[in-house]
Amino acid sequence: MSPAEEFAALFASGQPVTVLAPMQDVTNLEFCHLMAKYGGPDLYFTEYFRVTDSSILYPEILRSITENPTGKPVIAQMIGNSETHLARTARELQNHPVVAVDLNLGCPAPVVYRKCAGGGLLRNPQLVDRILGTLRDAIEIPFTVKTRIGFDDPAVFDELLPIFAKHSLDLLTVHARTVKEMYRSEVHYEYIAQAAAAMDCPVIANGNVHSAENAEKILQETNAAGLMIGRGAIRNPWLFHQIRQRQNGEPIFVPRGHDVLEYIQLLYEAVTQDSAPEHARVQRVKKHLNYLGVGVDAEGQFLHRIRRCDTEANFFQACADFLDHDEPMPLTPFSATVANSR
Repeated sequence: MSPAEEFAALFASGQPVTVLAPMQDVTNLEFCHLMAKYGGPDLYFTEYFRVTDSSILYPEILRSITENPTGKPVIAQMIGNSETHLARTARELQNHPVVAVDLNLGCPAPVVYRKCAGGGLLRNPQLVDRILGTLRDAIEIPFTVKTRIGFDDPAVFDELLPIFAKHSLDLLTVHARTVKEMYRSEVHYEYIAQAAAAMDCPVIANGNVHSAENAEKILQETNAAGLMIGRGAIRNPWLFHQIRQRQNGEPIFVPRGHDVLEYIQLLYEAVTQDSAPEHARVQRVKKHLNYLGVGVDAEGQFLHRIRRCDTEANFFQACADFLDHDEPMPLTPFSATVANSR
């Protein structure tokens, strides 16, 4: 199939499409392979390719395309602010096995938005308009955008939506927070519903998908064509599979302590390199466990222990102390559980 045909087939069934969010320094080849072992999403995004006047396609990110081990399609994401250089990079990416090229309009990292890239572009809708026009002309395969609802004020979303519609996007992913809200605020799902009603292309909902139950609620509330999941997938690699089970009316698998312990071992192997010093390996996997830990215990004692580990031995001992059991571990964030019970 051509990229356009493969892309269209994703949405042909009418079932919600699940997507692994692009997470810089996370969603590399090895991590995507790990997600696939647990059922994985229907669609993967690469980490973003930084685009400047002298940029090349970063080889390590390119590997997640050329060596894609998941058996599922992948979209290449770019980030930058130059029409010319983004178009050049988009043409280069089309020489590789991707089903679409995506423009990042949502990254909230200050080091990115201060350079008027990622979410920083949302402060300049006219520039967004020009960039999208140039890219639409340069991209012969599906062209997609991942955006937030504004930089510091969601009122700009009313101006952005007609721009997105004007350039015949093939997919729009909406993270329903502003750039300034980072990941701290409640998600404003009404803006995703607004986009789904306004756009001719499918719209994907992004933001705080943490369980099969709340995934179903978000889909009903927004009328989105699917869900993009980032931090929730780090915490719970079974989440994509669980969402499909709920959609199909099947019993939902709930991991137990031993399952989570095994996942942490595989996660450690996937995200660390043997050549790195032991301390560096431990520090790297601890960053991922910041997300998993909020679903382990309500008091935060697991994360308290993990953050003080500096060797593999005490890291895995801490994991075993909390997870070497057969009790169910839903891995839903305890803060979300409390909020949903109110």
